[in-house]
Amino acid sequence: MSRVWNFSAGPAVLPVEVLQEAADEMLDYKGTGMSVMEMSHRSKAFETIIQEAEADLRTLMNIPDNYEVLFLQGGAHTQFAMVPLNFMKNRKAGYVITGQWATKAHKEAALFGEAVELASSKDKTFSYIPDCSDLPITDDMDYVYICENNTIYGTKYKTLPNTKGKILVSDQSSCFLSEPVDVSKYGMIYAGAQKNVGPAGVVICIIRKDLISDDVLPGTPTMLKYKTHSDNDSLYNTPPAYGIYVCGKVFKWLLKNGGLEAMKEKNEKKANLFYDYLDSQDFYKGTVVKEDRSLMNIPFVIGDKEMEEKFVKEAKAAGFENLKGHRSVGGMRASIYNAMPYEGVEALIEFMKKFAAENK
Repeated sequence: MSRVWNFSAGPAVLPVEVLQEAADEMLDYKGTGMSVMEMSHRSKAFETIIQEAEADLRTLMNIPDNYEVLFLQGGAHTQFAMVPLNFMKNRKAGYVITGQWATKAHKEAALFGEAVELASSKDKTFSYIPDCSDLPITDDMDYVYICENNTIYGTKYKTLPNTKGKILVSDQSSCFLSEPVDVSKYGMIYAGAQKNVGPAGVVICIIRKDLISDDVLPGTPTMLKYKTHSDNDSLYNTPPAYGIYVCGKVFKWLLKNGGLEAMKEKNEKKANLFYDYLDSQDFYKGTVVKEDRSLMNIPFVIGDKEMEEKFVKEAKAAGFENLKGHRSVGGMRASIYNAMPYEGVEALIEFMKKFAAENK
């Protein structure tokens, strides 16, 4: 078996053990004589799969009983609309703009009410997290929204905003399950699965139960009401069944490997190795202020477009895939999610050293 080192920002690397288990069960899931891809989402077998996935996620994150866990379709993009449709009672909410995904969420919310820009780091190409200790939050705002880890720009909130009593909604797509989280600090957490949890097509929503109601904006489609899915245990319609099955396997893999405390330790070790190398030389340059660096996504540049293109091409030939930066910013980016082993980061750094020596 020949596998590359996959530094993709998403869909991203998954644990080999999980992929092997899924392969072994592809034709016959636990004696059912069929694949999970083929079975009814109303069957006992799938009911067990989704219930175990939720129970394991609750254990992993220590999710309080007064929070609902939903497995939905549409990815994070659909949440950009679902959040205001369900929560923007006063037609006003605050958004902190720290990158492309927060920008898109802000723009979508503006379709339904007043989406106030509370703070932004656009002035320095989203290379830092703005001070959120005293945001201009008003009494009539329904919630405060953040994108907690910025996949494209490589920034991460180390301190949550002071929301002045308003509920906090957080898009955690690219840092979900990378470290322990105090769920009780949020009104809602959501995450597209394809970065750190499973295949594309699933979004996981963790919502405080008192926020889920029929009191939504007029005209909200049935499928875009959280209550629709909450009332039906994520089975109102055919869910992304195979994706949920793989997510469930990743949850078990995380529990088996020490949970989120252990994962944080491993992720910090990998990220520190990479950042220490970036800081120790002058051929490559990190693009994020040190105090706001992400553990998951590490963008870096050389400063010469042709040289960067050469780097990506030679890296690919050497077995390092998906290192090209997002099309909106260029440069390079290494995404080192939970399933990326320490050895993969070591190997990439060795390649970077060799490339720098040959091209200085």
